[in-house]
Amino acid sequence: MAGVSGTGSVVGEEWGARAAHSRALAVLRVRGRALGLAVLPAAVAVVLYAGGVTGHFTGPAWDTARWVVTVLAVLVLLAATAVALVVARARPAATPTVELAETAAPDLYRLVRDLADRLDVPAPAGIALTPDCDSWLEDRTHRAHRALRTAHGGDGAPVLVIGSPFLWWMRVAELRAVLAPVVAGTGPAAQPDIAAARRFVRGLDAAVAVPDDPGLDPIRRLGAHGVGRMARVLLRACREHAAEMERGVAAAGSERAQAVDYGVRIVAQEQVGLAYAGWDRLLTRVALPAWRMGRWPARLDAGVVSALTELSRRDRLAEGFSSRLGERPACDLLEEPGAVDEATSLLAARLFHGGPAEAGPDWSPVEWSQYPEEVVDRKWRTDAARLHQVLDGLGVPDSPAGPVSDAVGPTLTRVIAHLTTERPPGPADPDADVTGPAHSEPDATDVTGPAHPDPDAADVTGADQLGALDDDEPVNPAAEALAGALSALLVREEAAREARVAAAAESARSAEKSRKAAPAAVAVSGPDGPLPLFPLQPPRTGRDLLADHVTAMVCCAAVDTAEAVPGLDWLDGPTLLVGGERAADLGPRVLALVEDGDPEPLSVWLARTGVRPEKPVRLV
Repeated sequence: MAGVSGTGSVVGEEWGARAAHSRALAVLRVRGRALGLAVLPAAVAVVLYAGGVTGHFTGPAWDTARWVVTVLAVLVLLAATAVALVVARARPAATPTVELAETAAPDLYRLVRDLADRLDVPAPAGIALTPDCDSWLEDRTHRAHRALRTAHGGDGAPVLVIGSPFLWWMRVAELRAVLAPVVAGTGPAAQPDIAAARRFVRGLDAAVAVPDDPGLDPIRRLGAHGVGRMARVLLRACREHAAEMERGVAAAGSERAQAVDYGVRIVAQEQVGLAYAGWDRLLTRVALPAWRMGRWPARLDAGVVSALTELSRRDRLAEGFSSRLGERPACDLLEEPGAVDEATSLLAARLFHGGPAEAGPDWSPVEWSQYPEEVVDRKWRTDAARLHQVLDGLGVPDSPAGPVSDAVGPTLTRVIAHLTTERPPGPADPDADVTGPAHSEPDATDVTGPAHPDPDAADVTGADQLGALDDDEPVNPAAEALAGALSALLVREEAAREARVAAAAESARSAEKSRKAAPAAVAVSGPDGPLPLFPLQPPRTGRDLLADHVTAMVCCAAVDTAEAVPGLDWLDGPTLLVGGERAADLGPRVLALVEDGDPEPLSVWLARTGVRPEKPVRLV
């Protein structure tokens, strides 16, 4: 049976390699046809001149034809030369990565080379890490990537890019099994026709982006647009062949890799999906709030292990995953795992949030042990300060129910009273918010769903559409007005931040041009445009923003007046700990206040936990 399986693997590998080679030849034929069309007018001109010399094509008409075809041939050859130069010189996109020298990970390089020997394929030219749950081979033979190729000491082989979360969550055997199909791809990549087809496609893809280069003058940009159109035509002609070629390369690599750790790979693929889920949760729930505060967690990869361990503790389906932690982790293959984790964490902040390339006064690392105090508590107090700033702008009184304390400062009572106050004209029933204004609102316009039934909505004219495009019908006009004002303020703050980032990027670009920076610095600066390349911030409605800010105010009051402390939940991010336990029931109570104007559920929770809403809280 083993012989039959091995024969099938060889046949499948041969089929994939042949399919990839045939598709590569098809791509090269597209290039050949384009070259033939470019030299066709010149060939016709040569024939006409040869006919004139031999006496076959004589007369004024033939002389005119020769001149016309000659001019056309010169123009076509000049255009073809320009396109060829742009395609050859255009800088292909390179994934921003953390380059891993062999001295920093000798065991990992040894593992990859041993894997290549077992697969009988060339070893990758180098290894790089990316803050993502994926692995692939990346061609960096272009002259624009010469610095990276020299650093790796490569001789034309592709670079192996490994997702950094894999190194921390996976065991050594699992990592080897996952990397086997990827490393097997170096065999087809060494085939000359496939390598030439890939270079041609990558050059066309880079030429399409040349018109967007900010350093072009108007005349050169006009020519670049023409080259870009021609490159798009050629890309459309070879798109299907290139896609099928890559499928053939992947099929050949997969078939070849079946001979190495096939059983372990089945188990390791489960860990790939689990690592992806944990990484996504860690970025969106834990890292993103810190990035917004100007702090970047310096141990994101180690955080994946904590997040997935917590998942295994909560989810019965994940039982057994934590038992793997007793085996040797793949990060032990690194000489300094902490330094590598910090570098990939900083790169993740750049890719997914657009942070600076280096740490600074406004962009500093934070350890997980410091996260609750330096990120969670600061985030809550910043949001609470923003909420009271908007209330001040709307003219909301500090003590709507009268002074209850000699202390002066922002209170939670002010927020609750404003959200339970009936704003539209009509009979003002003080118990209306408690009994459920969502079902007893007499104004029929609420059923038809106008964007702003509250007359105070005029105060937020020009507010961001985040607060005006809520799908639900407004049942709490005070909340609608407050949400719109919050959205507008956040838009202004975000615009100011983007302006600062753009100014810093422009100054860095000018400094780079003046000192002619090395290509290595450019290779990790976001070749496809301004960072972030993959923003994580999801669109939030005005009501969601208001709920977040009210929750922050409640948490500040709980920390300042009750036995509560800020905490970190590896799966849900910032959390409030009351008596050492998560306050998991706070969210629905805040939503009842924001959406329905009903303060009763929140008031009950405040009384039960000992929070005093009338006391001033400390803000940023």
